[in-house]
Amino acid sequence: MNLLNITDLEPKQIRKIVEKSLEFKKGLRTESLKGKNVVLLFEKPSLRTKLGFFKAINILGGSPIYFGPEEIGMGKREPIKDISKVVSRMADIAILRTFSHSTIEEFSNYSNIPVINALSDVEHPCQALGDLLTIYESTSLNFKDIKITFIGDGNNVALSLSHAILSLGGKFVICTPKEFGFGKTDITKTEQLVKKYGGSFHIESSPEKAVENSNIIYTDVWASMGQEKEISKRKIIFKNFQVNEKLLSISPEALFMHDLPAHPGEEISENLLEHPQSIVFDQAENRVWSQVSLLDQLFL
Repeated sequence: MNLLNITDLEPKQIRKIVEKSLEFKKGLRTESLKGKNVVLLFEKPSLRTKLGFFKAINILGGSPIYFGPEEIGMGKREPIKDISKVVSRMADIAILRTFSHSTIEEFSNYSNIPVINALSDVEHPCQALGDLLTIYESTSLNFKDIKITFIGDGNNVALSLSHAILSLGGKFVICTPKEFGFGKTDITKTEQLVKKYGGSFHIESSPEKAVENSNIIYTDVWASMGQEKEISKRKIIFKNFQVNEKLLSISPEALFMHDLPAHPGEEISENLLEHPQSIVFDQAENRVWSQVSLLDQLFL
């Protein structure tokens, strides 16, 4: 099984991973990766993803082997297909964190072992699984009754989360500046998921209107890794899309989420991570448990 996009998982698989994540968090242990080598090939820096996978692999009895960008040079120092073939001969799972989604797709085309997307410019499915776990343990609602409102850039995190909750019949609202929402292909995909699973997807231009009756209010940085040259421009464009105490007060029962790292004073106001409605640090920890559950499922 590969996980390149969150929709590579069927809804029942997503539910099983989320439910078993909570069992692992409560103390369940297996040795499903005993004697197995898990290679992590990262082109981008990481805290939660790298640490979460290292701990997850160790919990399951496996051995993590990490390669940073200076060691591999995928597609530069060595062709991606050659790296994939070598890794397939020497490891049991490959976890990639790349700038381009096409890198992961090409790698998986030549791989004989499971490949996991630990972030690309298109999707972040592992983040979505951790987010679903956090929602699952923090609310008493069925996923089909959950409304997630995402404020800010329509990026990889937003796309994976939208596809995840829509696959479970839930509701997703995205509120972004014009030209920074989902592309036409992505909107078509979300509409297909709505038609298939019965959820709802809406695009909203007003943050105040978007967060009404929300269960989850979510945001992310205005400029992702690789977009550093756009930061000054984006600060101007996104200035009215900050999540702050005033915005949270519109839906006082809603929970606030952010996948981190955060930039207080930009996409969030100062001290919002410690706000009573925030579950951000539970969300960060849950990357471990969702990834334990995901890895555990690979060899069942």
